[in-house]
Amino acid sequence: MKLGIIGLPNVGKSTLFNAITGAGAASANYPFCTIDPNVGIVQVPDARLDTLRDMYSPQLYTPATVEFVDIAGLVRGASKGEGLGNKFLSHIRDVDAVVHVLRCFENDDIIHVDGNVDPLRDLETINLELIFSDIETLERRIAKTEKLLKGDKTLAGELEVLNKVKAALEEGLTARSVELTDDEKAILADVSLLTLKPVIYVANVAEDEAAGVKSDNEYFNKVKEAADAEGAEVIPVCAGIEAEIAELDAEEKAMFLEELGIAQSGLDRLIKASYAILGYISYLTAGPKEVRAWTIVRGTKAPQAAGKIHSDFERGFIRAEIVSFDDLVACGSMNAAKEKGLVRSEGKDYVIADGDVVLFRFNV
Repeated sequence: MKLGIIGLPNVGKSTLFNAITGAGAASANYPFCTIDPNVGIVQVPDARLDTLRDMYSPQLYTPATVEFVDIAGLVRGASKGEGLGNKFLSHIRDVDAVVHVLRCFENDDIIHVDGNVDPLRDLETINLELIFSDIETLERRIAKTEKLLKGDKTLAGELEVLNKVKAALEEGLTARSVELTDDEKAILADVSLLTLKPVIYVANVAEDEAAGVKSDNEYFNKVKEAADAEGAEVIPVCAGIEAEIAELDAEEKAMFLEELGIAQSGLDRLIKASYAILGYISYLTAGPKEVRAWTIVRGTKAPQAAGKIHSDFERGFIRAEIVSFDDLVACGSMNAAKEKGLVRSEGKDYVIADGDVVLFRFNV
């Protein structure tokens, strides 16, 4: 899973990126400090996997991972090349979902590219640049489809969908706000529209709001209202606090979060939200050699899930032996779970569930 962190310059993108990846991306108080995208890979926190590690003491412990891409700050005119905009926009095309950071705090020591703090204006600035870019993309695709339509009348449906989305964009709406059937989504799948990508808004709040946003934070309230209107999630995070958390070991982190009254770090909440909007789940494999989490799309059947491990597993799939995580932990081992009849043998039509502990049987 690859997530692109976007936002205007100096809203806390790179500070947040540094905090959640420990990658040491450049972070400074001036625009375009980040030009080439920084990339960091972080482990997905999963208490279930930690429990299995304690049970099996495996040679290898392999959590699922998320790749974060810190994309340079966009500015007004980016779709026309302002601020190296075209280069930045191309980086967004390569991610699965967008994490849009918005500044929701005042600090005279941190300059704002537009002179004052206004997260709704910032949100609109970036959305418009992405929309302008998408309109250009659709115009090229429509022109191509119209030419091909003369010899292939079956493309009429595709042209209708392209024009439908273009009309919405011209009204200032994002492509993801357009109601589409599965067939229409399939048509747009290879068009590479920026505003079709799922989005999570991160409200970067002040340190004294790390444990909870104050009811009178109008910046956050406006962002929440805008996010609710488009069915998106907004996560309040204090990038500065996250940077402090990143420097602590697991025990110190837990104590620090407890002192602050924070149930989960911003990273944990962000990853959880990312899995949800992309429809991802994890199944687990466990044994003395390796304990590992595998990321799949919700609804994946057993053979295709097996293919995540190796193509031979899918090609020669025989069956999947499944036990729930809770049952495995309660029994203490796979053999004990089998003795109690808690291990199921599932075939090709079985849909893998989140947290399934799986042993695949195959023959090539």
